[in-house]
Amino acid sequence: MFVALLGFVGADAQGIPAEKRTYVYAVKGADTLRLDRYTASVPESRTKPCLMFVFGGGFVSGTRDAEGYRSYFDYYARQGYEVVSIDYRLGLKKALEAGGLDERTFPAAFVGTLAMAVEDLYDATAYVCAHAGEWGIDPTAVVASGSSAGAITVLMGEYGICNGSPLAQKLLHDFNYAGVISFAGAIFAMGDELQWSRTPAPMMLFHGDADRNVPYDAIREQGAGFFGSKYIAAQLTAKRIPHWFYSAADTDHAMAGRPMTDNRYEIDAFLAKLVLGRQPLIIDTYVTPTDAREVQKEFTLTDYIRANFGN
Repeated sequence: MFVALLGFVGADAQGIPAEKRTYVYAVKGADTLRLDRYTASVPESRTKPCLMFVFGGGFVSGTRDAEGYRSYFDYYARQGYEVVSIDYRLGLKKALEAGGLDERTFPAAFVGTLAMAVEDLYDATAYVCAHAGEWGIDPTAVVASGSSAGAITVLMGEYGICNGSPLAQKLLHDFNYAGVISFAGAIFAMGDELQWSRTPAPMMLFHGDADRNVPYDAIREQGAGFFGSKYIAAQLTAKRIPHWFYSAADTDHAMAGRPMTDNRYEIDAFLAKLVLGRQPLIIDTYVTPTDAREVQKEFTLTDYIRANFGN
C-alpha cells in the first residue's frame, strides 16, 4: 500500500495531462471560433466551477492552445475546474494590415477591436453556460482569466456587464462572472474615470510597475482613459470591493505570464477565499525582486502603440 501511495503522489506531482476536447462556439464571417475544454481524467459527481482563459498577443497574434499555457490548464483541471480556453477575433491585426496604427488612428481601431473581443468572450461564455448541465459545470461559478490582451478582454467583459453593455445581452439574465483574474490587464474607456453601475466580481490583478506593454496605472488622452491594475485596485479599495492586487516592483510585462506558473498558491487562495468562499477581503501584495533593476516607469499611449505594434 505504501509503495502504491508513493506511486500515486509521484504521478500527481508530475502532473497528469487533462483530457482536451475542442468545440466550435461561433462562426462570424470568415472566422470560425473554437474553444478547448480541459477536463481531469478523474470523474467528478458534483458540479464544478469553470475557469475560462483568453490568450494574449496584443490583439494581433496568439493562440488559445499555445504550449506555454498548458501547465496552467492542466493544473486547474486537476484542482477540480473545467478549464476552457477560447479563440477570439484579432481586430488590431486587421487594422495593421490595413495601414498601420498611430496616435490618431489607434483609439477608433482599439474601440472596435475591444468590442469584437468582448463579444467573442460573451459568446463563448454563453456557450459554456448552455452546456453547463452536460459538462457538469456550475454556471454561477464561472471565472474569467486572461493574459495581456486577454486580460484586457476579461476586464472589459466584466466592465461591460457591470455597466449594462448591449453585448452582455448575449449572456443569461443577471449573469456575472464569479471572479476575474487579470495577468497584466487594463480597461479602456471614454472619460477620465471608470464608472461602475453594478458591483463587479472579485478581481485578482497581477501587474509589474514597469510594464511597457500595458499601463500599470492610468493614462488619459483624447477624452479616453486606459486604466491599469493600480488604478483599478485603488478604485476597488475606495469602494470596499473584494479584490487582490499583486504588483511587482521594477518588473516589466513578464507578469502577463509568470504568475500562471509562479503564483499558483496566491491564485488558489484567491479562488478559495474571495471567489468560492465569498470572503469580503481586500489584499494588496507588493513584492520587490532583489535582482530587479530600477527602470523607466512613465508610460503614454504612444509608448503602448510603439511597444505592441512597432510604430
